[in-house]
Amino acid sequence: MEFSEHIKTANVEDVVLRQPLHPQSRGTLCITGHHLLFSDREEGGSRQVLLLLRNVDAIEKSVENLSAYSGFFSNAGAAERTSASSGTIKIKCKDLQILHLDIPGMEQCLNIAHSIETLSSLDTVSDMYPFFHRPSDLSLQGQWGLMPPGEHYSQLKEMHGAWRLSTVNEDYSVCPTYPPVVIVPKSVDDDTLRRVARFRQGGRFPILCYYHQKNSMVIMRSGQPLIGANKRRCKEDEDLLQAVIQGSDKGYIIDTRSSQQAQQARVAGGGFESKSSYSRWKRLHRHMERGKPLQESLIKLVEACGDASHNMDRWLSKLENSKWLSHVQTALSTAGLLAECVERDGHSVLVHGFEGTDSTLLISTLAQLIMDPCCRTLEGFLALLEREWVQAGHPFQQRCARSAHSHARLQQESPVFLLLLDCVWQLWRQFPLALGFSEALLLRLAGEAYSSDYGTFLCNSHQERCTLGLMENTHCLFQALLRPGKREYYSNPLYEHTELAIWPSVHPQSLQLWRAFFLRWTPQTRHLEEAQEEIRNMVIEWGKLALS
Repeated sequence: MEFSEHIKTANVEDVVLRQPLHPQSRGTLCITGHHLLFSDREEGGSRQVLLLLRNVDAIEKSVENLSAYSGFFSNAGAAERTSASSGTIKIKCKDLQILHLDIPGMEQCLNIAHSIETLSSLDTVSDMYPFFHRPSDLSLQGQWGLMPPGEHYSQLKEMHGAWRLSTVNEDYSVCPTYPPVVIVPKSVDDDTLRRVARFRQGGRFPILCYYHQKNSMVIMRSGQPLIGANKRRCKEDEDLLQAVIQGSDKGYIIDTRSSQQAQQARVAGGGFESKSSYSRWKRLHRHMERGKPLQESLIKLVEACGDASHNMDRWLSKLENSKWLSHVQTALSTAGLLAECVERDGHSVLVHGFEGTDSTLLISTLAQLIMDPCCRTLEGFLALLEREWVQAGHPFQQRCARSAHSHARLQQESPVFLLLLDCVWQLWRQFPLALGFSEALLLRLAGEAYSSDYGTFLCNSHQERCTLGLMENTHCLFQALLRPGKREYYSNPLYEHTELAIWPSVHPQSLQLWRAFFLRWTPQTRHLEEAQEEIRNMVIEWGKLALS
């Protein structure tokens, strides 16, 4: 594809940029296939702004004719009238930043607006910037990612007696959204897995995602069973779940839908595990919003954060009506329930909702952070995200196509990953010594999920990434974040390792708005960030002095 086809005007002089937290500046605007570049041309100015066009969520344009007098008179004494036109482009970004560009010339303004709209909405993955990004300090040679599917299993020797690696999905024919290697009970053969896959939504048969080394209990995840209105049974599915608990008295199934939703799903061919067929499994329903309601919640929250009325009662009312913090509370409390079942009660758990690609991954990830100290280090947390979100088939391409400003609503959009990061931030705030990464890492991940120089969050599954050659032609974000220099910046200097579980408080007064993300483009938040960075630098210096 030739990007130049969509660029009618590549450069415009005398453009005025208005950007949050910066003074207004005048300079040159340049449009390329993937970026918008603004260079300050005023005397003494050296400011440059580089915006990845994929970060653009929506634009609004206004064009007006300007009539003025030239200010001098001709010999005939008549005023010479001059006409001009200009336009303003308002760029609303996925990271919630809003830019204004005042562009001289109506035609130039419309051309620039058209180019931004077109180039920011390219659907072909191989045309996106990660396929062109070539940083000098990274190489495309070697392993892509932190840990290939299956390597996590090889590190946990104690589970090898009861669990095995299966390559039943090596050609992605059994489940298109699973990786080629999965962990399953050792007593269950691959033919059984194929039959179970036909009984589960999207072929997502129950697989192990976490092994608790303290008591050998596990967390499994899957898609919903396809019971249907006729109450269909699958003996192989029942046997697989029986093999998971073996000698235990019972296991738990946490369904991220309400009981009513699960019942309604049977009409469309889905459903839930019945008590009679899964007698040693106790089903618990914990309703978690997904899809459109979650997307609308984000839109309302961002709208509230952009309210310039400065009326406290109005702000609090909008914040409450968005229900975003209610979603945070539900996610943390459900993850806490899952962790309690495994850590405190000593029972294995199966988690699913509908497809098992959204809320299921959300609470399994949070539960592992609560229980497992290995997941709380910088590298451990990134490996957890790679395992539970990238390899496990969260459809990033669909869920993060648009953020909160877009006028075009797509059915598949949903900020589930952003909700996860907000929940992790709540843990980070409540347990400032227990997590080995900084808030800066969470902010970076939130931005990268929606627009990135790296290929980590492109596509919807491991299969799609392999088909497009993404792992051979793009760089991995997680590897970039662990480079020397970056690692220190994204580490928590106050981190102290603890083997204890960290149980979050989910009382309303314990949960706060993630200001550094949702209010990041306000002066108040910028001052807070500067103060926190100064404190961080002081802590690092004290640590160096203590070691010397």
